[in-house]
This record gives sequence, C-alpha cells and structure tokens, in this order.
Amino acid sequence: MDFSKGYYKFFIDQQLPDLNSYVNACRGNSYKANNMKKKAEQVVKLCAERTLQGVKITHPVFMRYTWIEPNKRKDKDNIAHAKKYVQDSLVKAGILEGDGWKYIIGFEDKFEIDKENPGVLVEIVEIY
Repeated sequence: MDFSKGYYKFFIDQQLPDLNSYVNACRGNSYKANNMKKKAEQVVKLCAERTLQGVKITHPVFMRYTWIEPNKRKDKDNIAHAKKYVQDSLVKAGILEGDGWKYIIGFEDKFEIDKENPGVLVEIVEIY
C-alpha cells in the first residue's frame, strides 16, 4: 500500500460496541464486558494490520474517525466511545507507541449513514 509520509488510514468493516452496550455488559457481568472489549480489539487489530502492514508510528498523531452507521438510532457520543478500542488495539499491534497525551495530540469525529456498509474509517496523521 502506498502511503504519503505521515498519513495512514484503514477501515473497520463492522460496527464496534457503543458505550451503552458496554455499560450494560459491565452491570451484568464483568467477564462479559471484558470479552466484548477483547473481541472489538481483535477486530480492529486485524483490520489495521491488514492495511498497515509493518507500519510503526513514532511521532505524535492526530486521529480522525468517520463513524458510519446504518441509521441514526444511537447517540453520537455513545458511538464514538469505541475510539478506546481502536487506540488500545493500535498500541497492542505495535503501530502506535502509546495512546496517552504524549502520543495522541487530539482527534476528530465525523458521522455518516450507510445502511449497506457500516463501519469506521480511521485516519492517522503524524505530527512532526
């Protein structure tokens, strides 16, 4: 894949758990909530590694998320909670060095509707 220096993107081809689903899982059974997080992170990791083969980002980044939903039933803040899964997965995959203040300077969320192709477009911009 040909990337411009310092710009990377990948697509997660499914919806990730929203905040309400995660909170409900926590209330019911902490193991269920943990499994939900692990499954989401595995999906993200596979999608990221498929596209960003061998990429190791060493500079701070700004991240853009385009949340593509099949409808408008969920609140935007509940949907965007899933950036936690994305950023944790990128660290575990070794693509990002970390996900704290030193490594991620900020992020932006956009929302779109597409009944046929829900998912998440993740764009990563290195800041030099």
